[in-house]
Amino acid sequence: MAERRAALEPGHPGLSLRRQCRLLGVSRSGVYYRPEEPAPEQQAEETLLKTRIFAIFAKAPVYGYRKVSGQLRRDGHVVNSKRVRRLMREIGLAAIYPKRRLSASNRQHRKYPHLLSGVEATRPDQVWSTDIAYIRLPRGYCHLTAVMDWYSRLVLSWEVSPNLDADFCLMALERALAMGRKPEIFNSGQGSQFTSESFTGRLRAAGIRISMDGKGRCFDNVFSERLWRTVKYEEVFLKEYEGLADARAELGKFFAWYNEERLHQHLGCVTPREVYEGRVLLPTG
Repeated sequence: MAERRAALEPGHPGLSLRRQCRLLGVSRSGVYYRPEEPAPEQQAEETLLKTRIFAIFAKAPVYGYRKVSGQLRRDGHVVNSKRVRRLMREIGLAAIYPKRRLSASNRQHRKYPHLLSGVEATRPDQVWSTDIAYIRLPRGYCHLTAVMDWYSRLVLSWEVSPNLDADFCLMALERALAMGRKPEIFNSGQGSQFTSESFTGRLRAAGIRISMDGKGRCFDNVFSERLWRTVKYEEVFLKEYEGLADARAELGKFFAWYNEERLHQHLGCVTPREVYEGRVLLPTG
């Protein structure tokens, strides 16, 4: 519809605007309509509400517009849910919850057993894992994948893509292996990206044992889930990416800081890079 409206030519010498609308199937009311600018007082109020919505969302990103509305009313704001939903859309916020079929399986692909039940990583390159998360953008979202070493929590590689295909996951895997090291076991979910022949074939060619999470067992890959929580709370929720290129640039800065500077409490307040390269040895037992 927007393309048809863009094709209209007001003042055309041979076709009136009414005739053009009829030929293109465009409503004239939509062509003539000009949205009314809100009063300065209303603009100031909505800016205040958006600021408060950001604060609520930072603490509770699982809140949808109904719960955000309830919190605003508890804070003393007179709002209805429809208005809050509109404001959240304008600033690109949506509740974080498991999306349906984010990484759907393919029945024709071979599934591998989970090899890590009761296994504790005790050295670098013993276990690598990967997973997929989504990142909100002003218009839609992109997908983020990362390859992580279980022992050190080092993010070995990562990639973003607007499409949920196997290519960007394979790119992240290739980048991790290009460093010249490889794991004994590589763990992933059963999504079609990870069960595809291109992905599993690359692991087999490198002599890596393949492990996959059990269906419906989210805790089989708990380290990746913890990583996504850190990425979203310490990076994504604090910024408004302008688009995919901006998300890629900012995530690149974050992962560099995460690996090289961020102190990890479970590592004894040292960095993943120090542990992965053996500059710091973690206590055993």
